[in-house]
Amino acid sequence: MGKAVFCKEDYRMADFVITTDSNSDVPEGFLVQHGIPVIPQYYMFGETVYGDEIKMEPSEFYETMRKGELPKSMANNPEVIREKFTKILKEGKDILHIAFSSALSGSCQNVQVAARDLMEDYPERKILVFDSLNASLGEGVSVMRAVQLKEEGRSMEEIYDILAEERVHVNVCFTVDDLHHLQRGGRVSKTTAVVGSMINIKPLLTVTSTGELKSDGTVRGRKKALKTLVTRMEQCLDTEHFGKDRPVAIVHGDCIDDALAVQEHVKELGFENVVINDVSPSIGTHAGPGVVGLIFYGKTVK
Repeated sequence: MGKAVFCKEDYRMADFVITTDSNSDVPEGFLVQHGIPVIPQYYMFGETVYGDEIKMEPSEFYETMRKGELPKSMANNPEVIREKFTKILKEGKDILHIAFSSALSGSCQNVQVAARDLMEDYPERKILVFDSLNASLGEGVSVMRAVQLKEEGRSMEEIYDILAEERVHVNVCFTVDDLHHLQRGGRVSKTTAVVGSMINIKPLLTVTSTGELKSDGTVRGRKKALKTLVTRMEQCLDTEHFGKDRPVAIVHGDCIDDALAVQEHVKELGFENVVINDVSPSIGTHAGPGVVGLIFYGKTVK
């Protein structure tokens, strides 16, 4: 007897679960409300590994960094991925996983390898891994978009295709308060960090269409840096294709007042659906306390 053939319509009938990783920074309430399993990302202070059984509140994490302790980020755990995915597959459901940028970590590849292995074990099931080519809520807005599309009755394949089309329109711009954290991660030179800090220079950065971090100029002073995030957003909007009903996201590294100030400026542009959340520790490891990011749908990212 020949193998059973599954056409696209068969898959469309299958129930599926949307999953993501903790780097997506999707608010906890949204994850719980929509039943989204999360693959943990890990980080270390000294010999202690955090991220799964042991967690650190963002405020405590950033305060520890302010005191001079330097964390180290780690990728996800293939065994944990396999365990979480197997539970879903055993329930007879497919999986659409939305992953942290493959250009910034090996985590996406770990999920892809686990997915390939599991589909051999469960040939009647399907796992799609969507590489967001983004970080923090730049990844998270794709999770929220996937949930919206699923509630509209779209199939897993249709959602994947829509996310892929819209991926280059997810704009991310952010600023950091302390250049030394970027220098430690190799993003800027030691000279730039020292001199920049002395004269109150604040860098602006973006995530490129290939999922990498890129410098996008500098301004002098924190207040100017925050205002410039919104100015850049104004310049990059494409309201003809992405209306003001689309969510705008603001992330911060233990500086909620700055995030709220940015939110006020965003609302002045006519956006009401604004999501604010902490930058998760595994990303905050590189950006440090005081990072503020602005995420929105707009013109094609370069």
